[in-house]
Amino acid sequence: MKAMILAAGFGTRLRPLTDKIPKPMMPILNRPILEHTIHLLRTHGIHDIVINLHHLPDMITDFFGDGRKFGVNLHWSHEPKILGTAGGIKKAQQWLDGESFLVINSDVVTDIDLSEVIAFHKAKNSALTLVVREGDSPEQCDPIEVDEDDRIVHMVGASSMNMPDYTTRVLFTGVQIMEPEIFDRIPENKFYGTTTDVFPGMLEDALPMFVYWHNGYWRDIGTIHSYHEVQKDLFDGQMNGGLPMRISNLPQGKALPPTQLGKYCKIADTAKIGPYTVLGDYCTVGDHAVIENSICWEGVTVGKNSHVKQSVLGNGVTVNDKETLNKKILSQ
Repeated sequence: MKAMILAAGFGTRLRPLTDKIPKPMMPILNRPILEHTIHLLRTHGIHDIVINLHHLPDMITDFFGDGRKFGVNLHWSHEPKILGTAGGIKKAQQWLDGESFLVINSDVVTDIDLSEVIAFHKAKNSALTLVVREGDSPEQCDPIEVDEDDRIVHMVGASSMNMPDYTTRVLFTGVQIMEPEIFDRIPENKFYGTTTDVFPGMLEDALPMFVYWHNGYWRDIGTIHSYHEVQKDLFDGQMNGGLPMRISNLPQGKALPPTQLGKYCKIADTAKIGPYTVLGDYCTVGDHAVIENSICWEGVTVGKNSHVKQSVLGNGVTVNDKETLNKKILSQ
């Protein structure tokens, strides 16, 4: 099966971090979010992947190239103008057409068993399968309602007529399997959404549309809070599988585990790092500095006698001597 990763968004809720780096390149335990997604697909035998891009695309393509270093074959679909979820899928039709294909958001970290989802989709002969979780969170996504047979019976924009007596609202995870016939429902070169413009019409036409329930780990990296939490979760081993984690063992007294260090970091003997702290490559930490529950990207400098707590520091940020940062988000 082929797959598409949706990666063209701006990541506005993660500003200022995403002003100079695209959201898919934000590091989680020193690996770009997008690398975690690619790893998930590859683990389930999906190697042919197209990714749509808009914001700072060269930073993504320069890092991943054709995908061979990551064990996959990557294609890039550039969108000079944002086309929306469905519009982006339509633009990538040349790489996806001809068979069922999987679509996944680039900003989710999850251990969804994609092999089981694919088998479920085929067994149901479904036109669309959405992977969902328990919950009703309209602030995260438009509500979707299913009947007792896990068939989708209502979503925003579709008629409420002939609804069953009993329905359950579910939370969409951003993972879905589609059939190529969906391309006929999407206009070319036009901003178009799936849940708002395409799926309601499929529902009106009574196509078989089902949900697959995921009860394992899932987190949407849409806010600074969730960005912090996903790294803590991975440190704590809450997600099955995933990229191998490199835990750093600093000398006793210097660090409280868990911590992770990038390459070529310079840390003073009197500094203290952790717990739940990540330092990217080429970070420098001065004498008696303390960094805890924080994420420092590449090239961060933390001065002498400074204290960084529950903060995210972007590439190249400098913390002055004796400076205290608490719950700060800084970008160079």
